[in-house]
Amino acid sequence: MYMNQTKSYHRGKIAILCLVSCLLMLALTGRLVFLMIFRSQHYSDMAEELHQRERTIKAARGQILDRNGTVIATNRTVCTISVIHNQITDKEQVVEVLSEALELSSEEVRKKVEKYSAREIVATNVDKELGDKIRNFRLNGVKVDEDYKRYYPYNSLASKVLGFTGGDNQGIIGLEIMYEPWLKGTNGLILTQADAAGVEIENAFEDRVEPIAGADLMISLDVNIQTYAQQAALKVMEEKQAKRVSVIVMDPRNGEILAMVNVPEFDLNNPFTLNVEPEEGSTASKQDLLNQMWRNPSINDTYEPGSTFKIITAAAGLEAGVVGINDKFNCPGFRIVEDRKIRCHKVAGHGAETFLQGAMNSCNPVFIDVGQRLGVDQYYHYFTQFGLLGKTGIDLPGEAATIMHKKENMGLVELATVSFGQSFQITPLQLITTASSIINGGNRVTPHFGIQAVSADKTSIRKFSYPVKEGIVSKETSETMGYILENVVAEGSGNKAALPGYRIGGKTATSEKLPRSLKEYISSFVGFAPANNPEVIALITIDEPVGIYYGGTIAAPVIADLFKNILPYLGIEAEEEETASAFRFYG
Repeated sequence: MYMNQTKSYHRGKIAILCLVSCLLMLALTGRLVFLMIFRSQHYSDMAEELHQRERTIKAARGQILDRNGTVIATNRTVCTISVIHNQITDKEQVVEVLSEALELSSEEVRKKVEKYSAREIVATNVDKELGDKIRNFRLNGVKVDEDYKRYYPYNSLASKVLGFTGGDNQGIIGLEIMYEPWLKGTNGLILTQADAAGVEIENAFEDRVEPIAGADLMISLDVNIQTYAQQAALKVMEEKQAKRVSVIVMDPRNGEILAMVNVPEFDLNNPFTLNVEPEEGSTASKQDLLNQMWRNPSINDTYEPGSTFKIITAAAGLEAGVVGINDKFNCPGFRIVEDRKIRCHKVAGHGAETFLQGAMNSCNPVFIDVGQRLGVDQYYHYFTQFGLLGKTGIDLPGEAATIMHKKENMGLVELATVSFGQSFQITPLQLITTASSIINGGNRVTPHFGIQAVSADKTSIRKFSYPVKEGIVSKETSETMGYILENVVAEGSGNKAALPGYRIGGKTATSEKLPRSLKEYISSFVGFAPANNPEVIALITIDEPVGIYYGGTIAAPVIADLFKNILPYLGIEAEEEETASAFRFYG
């Protein structure tokens, strides 16, 4: 009986074991069926991926064109040289050819050649001619892929505006980075077969996904105007041994910038080469020096504008009704404000004069009086209304903001100095933009370069638009300011900017840099034409000129020479007509 019980027990265990085994086999069979039938495509794709390698096909970067369609930034074909270890049949020949052709050490090339990997890049941005030469050796395991490198046909022209690209052809500074989303394009792919080790198989079939080129960018800059402005800036910088010279030329009606010069410029095709020798004893790193070289002083740096800012004080006074063009003043050579004696540039004084004459003489006491009549609250109101507390909104990176007293910290002395352009700082671009708004009928325009982006296949065009704030000043105030500033050039401190046959308006400035003890100056002049209907406005700033430094003496003639050449080019012809001095304004 015991034996029967034992046999029954074992039979039960065997039956259970068989059942479990059957269930396991059934589960495994089901899983196998699921994987082989329902998931076969998934794992096939994964296997394919394991045996595929991607190589990028760089998209051509969009070109940058001036307003006339002249190409000022384009691409040159370059090559990337790489090696595939398992395809190399003559290692020594590869090392010898590549090290000699690429001017690399044999040791450096050998490390790449002997490294067992899918692909090793030996060199990038290789000239196409050299790349073709290497390709013609037909070396097994050596790949020559074409790529693009940014090229600037005019070298240093508008360097601090255009900016440049890095090794990956992406924008770094200037318009190149500002319009990166439009210019960069979409890279393509080459899909190649690889072995189990992930190394590309020679002569295997390749799939390609073609790249999409970036859009072309048309900007407002005019190559001809930029070239002439740059030549004029270089000439005066050399003559006056100045630290630097900046020139901005703009259409005051819409904010389109026709030229922006900042000399010394740098070579866009060699942007990491310094354009000047470091000063003796300088401890600045090369990167710091490069950053300084790349800066755009027209928008990145602020300065005390000096007497060119009297345009703003005059406009505020006229708009508020606290001064009229024939109001009488007296200049003894100074004004005492609280406990401060603030001098006029003419130590002996101008004596009795009207407001118009005070503007023509660039008389500090007259503008101090206008500021005092306005008062802090009202002056601050117009300072804000004119857009001076904000940025211009230009389509370039790194724009600096105005440095101004807080309203609560602005006393009568501060008000007096601000009235004639001292004790605060703005950018040259902010000054010319605000001046444009005052003389163009009272519309605050947004200075800009971008006009439109056009796709590579010309099927898509994006025209850019920019905000305009109307009513900065009344049309009456704007016309009066045009008349005043025309007289400044016709018979006043800006007379060296006068051109026969043209109605030119403008204002001079000579501002002392901080600290005052250094006796270093910035000479400047802002001019526009025609004075009665402005179509172009220009500002020049000359930083630390040697010798004579008065804006009316050294800056105004540069703008006169510039206008002499570009006004006919812009279709603004000289006319035999009466100038502002022939008329009498009452106010």
